[in-house]
Amino acid sequence: MSVLNLRERTARPQSGGGMDRVVERKGLGLRLKIAIGVAAVILLAILFYLFAPSANSQTIEASRVTVSAAQRGRFDDFLPLRARVVPSLTVYLDAVEGGRVERVLVEDGAVVQQGQLLAVLSNPELQLNVLARQTEVAEQINNMRSQELSLNQTRLANERAVIEADLATQTARRQYQMQQPLAERGFVSRRAIDDSRDAYESNRRRSDVLRRQQAIDERLQSSQLAQLRESATSLNQSLDIARSSLDSLNLRAPVGGQLTAFEIQIGQSLQRGERLGQIDSAGRNKLQADVDEFYLGRVSVGQIATADVAGHPYRLRISKIYPQVRNGVFQVDLQFLGQEPADLQRGQTVQIRLTLGDPTPALMIPNGAFYDETGGNWIFVVAPDGRSAVRRNVRLGRRNADFIEVLSGLDPGERVITSPYTGFAERDRLSLSGQ
Repeated sequence: MSVLNLRERTARPQSGGGMDRVVERKGLGLRLKIAIGVAAVILLAILFYLFAPSANSQTIEASRVTVSAAQRGRFDDFLPLRARVVPSLTVYLDAVEGGRVERVLVEDGAVVQQGQLLAVLSNPELQLNVLARQTEVAEQINNMRSQELSLNQTRLANERAVIEADLATQTARRQYQMQQPLAERGFVSRRAIDDSRDAYESNRRRSDVLRRQQAIDERLQSSQLAQLRESATSLNQSLDIARSSLDSLNLRAPVGGQLTAFEIQIGQSLQRGERLGQIDSAGRNKLQADVDEFYLGRVSVGQIATADVAGHPYRLRISKIYPQVRNGVFQVDLQFLGQEPADLQRGQTVQIRLTLGDPTPALMIPNGAFYDETGGNWIFVVAPDGRSAVRRNVRLGRRNADFIEVLSGLDPGERVITSPYTGFAERDRLSLSGQ
């Protein structure tokens, strides 16, 4: 019986590693890979910088904008205006004194004559005040008349005193002259002649004193009488004013014309100074127009304008300029030169052309809404290929309804964007798509 050696049977089998060879893999090195990656990133950045839109640019559809060309031509320096017809003269009717409406004699829209009675008011308090004022003035006038009478009486008394003193002086002088030769012959005593001389001298001095007193009193009385007469005149004027204030309760037309906005009712209470209506000049009208403040320095009194009313041209002249600017406009008044249109209605609007200067040759671009956003200081100029537009500073001059004068910054034939710049006014460059 044979014995198997199990250790030999369980021996490790031989592997084929002795027959395999290590195959080395060929590829890019790590440093080369990093260099290639950095170069790719730089290339992408350069491409993005070249082809991506700049931060201050914008792409818009070309159909959204209006492109116009700069061209040379004749520039007509006029300004189109829309004017309204207003009365040539308007006088406002106010209540001088307040009161209750008792009667209304005319209706709104009626043609009235100067001084015509329009309405009657009542004001019992004013009437009592006027009566009291009349009584007071009458008393003061009576007092002044009494003072004037007293001064006249004093003047007459002074004149009588002077006359009596002169008479006594003459009597004493005659007596003294008669006794003097008798006294020299001894027929009249010394005492008697001395008494006659003393009486004569006394009356003479008294007459002189009365004359000086009369002259002083005359000056004072004349001054007092002049002051009294001035006071009397002032009081009479005050009385006339009081009576006129009472008469102002009768509302009368200050001028002739058409009464408008007159809508007071019987029984209505009116306050002093309250506006009751207005009177417009009959048959005379003017045009009033609003002008942009841009033209404030170019519009002057006397400039000529033309209006087309019912197919007929009419010439007008600027008669007044209101320099106050409100909401970006100021107003001007225009008067018709010659006969005004017969069928002109107040409140009607009329298209007019205000001539600002003579026609001149100029480089022009069409007028557009871009001007309101740029103020005429810059504009978008379209590239020759029409694919882009860049912002350029320009200097623009006069404007009319159709064209704007170009002073500098553009050449003939260059194209610009004249439509509104809403949405891209802050950009420096535009890319026009759809070209």
